[in-house]
Amino acid sequence: MTPAFLTNIPPMGYLVIALVVLVLFGRGKISAMMGEMGKGITAFKKGVSDSQQEIEESASDGAKDVTPEEKKEKP
Repeated sequence: MTPAFLTNIPPMGYLVIALVVLVLFGRGKISAMMGEMGKGITAFKKGVSDSQQEIEESASDGAKDVTPEEKKEKP
């Protein structure tokens, strides 16, 4: 779902907007901002991965052997 004000902009309009942003902020500021965004995404993915591992470990720690005693193999 695209906002209504973005549907009426011609393709050259996006180029003009990008050029204005580049002039206002400068190339260095934009690249630094994108670098920080990349670091944030990487940290987010690492956090999600770590939390999934914690959940799996806690689930496996809580697992209980429900095999009846007479069916267990004796060493």
